[in-house]
Amino acid sequence: MARQVTRTGPRGSDTDTRADILRVARKSFSENGYRGTTLRGLARGAGVDVALIAYWFGSKEGLFTAAMDVPVEPAAIIEAAFADGAEHAGPRLVGMFIDLWEGPETGPAILTMFRSATTHEASRRALSEFAQTEILARYAAHLTGRDAHRRAGLAASQLLGMAMLRYLLQVEPFTTASRADLVEDLGPTVQRYLTGDLS
Repeated sequence: MARQVTRTGPRGSDTDTRADILRVARKSFSENGYRGTTLRGLARGAGVDVALIAYWFGSKEGLFTAAMDVPVEPAAIIEAAFADGAEHAGPRLVGMFIDLWEGPETGPAILTMFRSATTHEASRRALSEFAQTEILARYAAHLTGRDAHRRAGLAASQLLGMAMLRYLLQVEPFTTASRADLVEDLGPTVQRYLTGDLS
């Protein structure tokens, strides 16, 4: 019986190795969801050392964004939004969210991703778990008190609601509203969800 060779580092066929990892990852994320997929399991499936996945993609989040064609890694954007503290993050989150949806490269990719999630259960499950683990949990990590996760969810609901009306359904007045107007209108609401009175 032939012994499986575990590939441990960059080599001449790097492109094929990376493609193999992505192929196995897409299958696992679709079948097992984000939480049910592990880097060690993916490494076994692709016949590579787990360190090679870290070399190519950095983290499980990075691998997911590459495998599912998510055009950005949320961690950097969320950290930037909260850079001056949670007390100033609301308007920044709105502005950054709009910039992502309206970017020439990120916008079409995000739109496709959301449409896929609304029509394919496997895509919806993987994206849902990714959002809970890598987005909402990161919001909550910057907040204090026992309501942190509730606040994170409320803030995200405002952002996603805006995106649904502006980019997916294209409902007025959201479609033609300027970025500045949306930040001014929605920023304080998102801010209240993050740090204000919820009673």
